[in-house]
Amino acid sequence: MCSIHTVIPHPLFCCCYETLNGKCVWNLSAFPAAQSEHLQQKMSENGALPLRGKVLTVDTMNANVKKVDYAVRGPIVQRAVQIEKELKEGVKKPFEEVIKANIGDAHAMGQRPITFFRQVMALCTYPQLLDDNKFPEDAKNRARRILQSCGGNSIGAYTTSQGIDCVRHDVANYIQRRDGGIPSDPDNIYLTTGASDGIVTILKLLTAGEGRTRTGVMISIPQYPLYSASIAELGAVQINYYLNEEKCWSLDISELQRSLHAAREHCNPRVLCIINPGNPTGEPIRSFPYKKNSNDIYKGCEFHSFKKVLFEMGPEYSSKVELASFHSTSKCYMGECGFRGGYMEVINMDPEVKAQLTKLVSVRLCPPAPGQALMDLVVNSPQPGEPSYQTFMKERTAVLSALAEKAKLTEEILNTVPGISCNPVQGAMYSFPRITLPERAINEAKAKGQAPDMFYCMKLLEETGICLVPGSGFGQREGTYHFRMTILPPTDKLKIMLNKLKEFHQKFTQQYS
Repeated sequence: MCSIHTVIPHPLFCCCYETLNGKCVWNLSAFPAAQSEHLQQKMSENGALPLRGKVLTVDTMNANVKKVDYAVRGPIVQRAVQIEKELKEGVKKPFEEVIKANIGDAHAMGQRPITFFRQVMALCTYPQLLDDNKFPEDAKNRARRILQSCGGNSIGAYTTSQGIDCVRHDVANYIQRRDGGIPSDPDNIYLTTGASDGIVTILKLLTAGEGRTRTGVMISIPQYPLYSASIAELGAVQINYYLNEEKCWSLDISELQRSLHAAREHCNPRVLCIINPGNPTGEPIRSFPYKKNSNDIYKGCEFHSFKKVLFEMGPEYSSKVELASFHSTSKCYMGECGFRGGYMEVINMDPEVKAQLTKLVSVRLCPPAPGQALMDLVVNSPQPGEPSYQTFMKERTAVLSALAEKAKLTEEILNTVPGISCNPVQGAMYSFPRITLPERAINEAKAKGQAPDMFYCMKLLEETGICLVPGSGFGQREGTYHFRMTILPPTDKLKIMLNKLKEFHQKFTQQYS
């Protein structure tokens, strides 16, 4: 059955919706020429459509969208994609491939999936495999439990908006184990499309007011561009607080206080965002007692959740402080970015606001069911005595050990380069080295309308094929320059990349000195 609906909202953007086992959106050109001309004439006569010109232009579109900037997939990455096409077309370059160290996409950089995760996902998507004796029994049990919680026992069905019930219970149990027995209520768990979806949803709830009453959001600098982009899109006010690079990107309470007091002059600070361990800095939070969860902590550091610390501070804080915490399947030993699995836990949220949150997430129907299933496996992994436990632990340990090795390698090689300074990478999968740029290079960059570290990274890409993200895309103190790079490439390729980077920096410095 095919139905066609014509929608003419005001102001003046006309679409034809054609529904056939789904929805497709077309403009007036979807109509036959005569019908389209007739519609346009009638609409024009009624004052509903001008004879010429577009309704949606850069001048008439949502102004906040134009303020959004997302450096991780910005101009340098777009140029990297063009270069890849040029290489395939036979264009000669001083390199044979583009090495994308701009984004934390583990599997794209060669990290192998965890066998148990993929076994269960295969069973969930093709249940006939449950009769195959090649799959271990614990993988089958996980798949059966997930499928039994899905409509029609199919992972292709919509789930409840808050997420599959058994998965939310498993997430709550995981959090309770992680935090040494501090209770977690499944009703406070919302499954999300990656962590990003949850973060944006919470920011939507918090953004309100006008002028000096407008919501201010405190974010660490350097920061992950999701925050600045979301703040811009929502029309909130970005409040910067700077991490201390000289102390391994630590967080100083005095800097938080400075930032807070200054912000109160022009907005209403209501939100404090903290990433632990840091992105792009790769450093765990050391000095702030009150988060984004992560297993990406290497030797010498131990992860403490903000929820755990909050409850250790006693009822005065644990019963009052409103906390939203996020986690995803995308990073760490999992690296399953494409499944877009995640969760958020909300604590001490007003019940009426929580009802509004549930309403808001229901507008999107539900997060992807496969992502929810994978999140379940992360929080409910094989246990001692189960058939998959030894293989799972071997693979997990291998990934984390490789990340720790590459973190150390990155720090050591970069710190041998005059003009590059790299703090220890003790968590996450990124480094954020500081680079010293010659005055001539800075002036040439400004003459071209580019940030100096953007100029540097673009030249690096064109001459070596290495794709990094300039520090200006994450924020940095005035007069300092950085780049963010992932430590994800295989060790042999990472060594090549770091040595090419070393050679480039020396050549660049000499050229512009």
